[in-house]
Amino acid sequence: VDTHPQYLSTQRGYEIAKDRPVIEIQHHHAHVASCLAENGRSLDAGHVLGIALDGTGLGDDGTIWGGEFLICDYHGYRRVGCLKPVALLGGAAAVKEPWRNLYAHLMAQMGWGELSMNFSDLGVVQRLKGLPRETLDAMMSSGMNAPLASSCGRLFDAAAALTGIGWNKQNYEGEAAILFEAALDKDALSEPDDLAYPFSIPLMDGTGMPYIEPLAVWRAMLGDLILKTPAGVMSARFHRGLAKAILDMALRLTKDTPVDTVALSGGCFQNAVLFKLVHQSLEKAGLTVLSHSKYPANDGGISLGQAVIALANTQGENNICA
Repeated sequence: VDTHPQYLSTQRGYEIAKDRPVIEIQHHHAHVASCLAENGRSLDAGHVLGIALDGTGLGDDGTIWGGEFLICDYHGYRRVGCLKPVALLGGAAAVKEPWRNLYAHLMAQMGWGELSMNFSDLGVVQRLKGLPRETLDAMMSSGMNAPLASSCGRLFDAAAALTGIGWNKQNYEGEAAILFEAALDKDALSEPDDLAYPFSIPLMDGTGMPYIEPLAVWRAMLGDLILKTPAGVMSARFHRGLAKAILDMALRLTKDTPVDTVALSGGCFQNAVLFKLVHQSLEKAGLTVLSHSKYPANDGGISLGQAVIALANTQGENNICA
């Protein structure tokens, strides 16, 4: 079962098990393991860099993970990078309402002072101004009903909301992100590289772990709104910028190591544009790339990953993918 105690599948697993042993598997480790199993990766093949991008999964530190870089195999994993953790305003409510993620990201990166001083005339800033900001700010300050989340899905929700694609309640998780991808201007994918939105990779205070920082992205996107840049062009620039950041992170984490294989998993890789950009750039850089074709990249593939991890940790040296 998943390590998240509130997942219905986890609760049901314990009900089925009754007094029998239950093995809890971290969500993103299971994602990567499912990709390894689908591709027939043997038990003794060595570590890979797993890139698991999705909406939410409980992390080892008690925060919500969703943009993870893991050095791992079937036996275990080590978190070596992530997307910037940002408050999930309202908890589960942030999954349904993209504006919550936009506000949290802008406040985490810029703050209201810079936003209102430089971009006050924009319609999106006026909409944000009308929110109950005092309450929202108090939630972020205290952490009350606002857990930190390194979620790629919520990052996409925020970008979609900024361009006006999705704002209020979604009909299903990821709807705004899907519409954001669908709006993409494919001609803009051929723009000069310097027009892709510029993510950076600083080190996290305290741990020294590298993370993908979107501050310059929000400034660039707000600037494009001032220039009345079409949403489809902005979508293309966002996708290209994020793909480049993922590549840069992967190269940084595998440099001077024996790791030469990358496994891509998680629901955000159902985004065909992001998947293609990341896959092609990693291969061009000389890395072997494993991905899904038979099993779902999203949570539909989690059970496979859980099963092979459990087998690897209970059946010793047997080749679990034979």
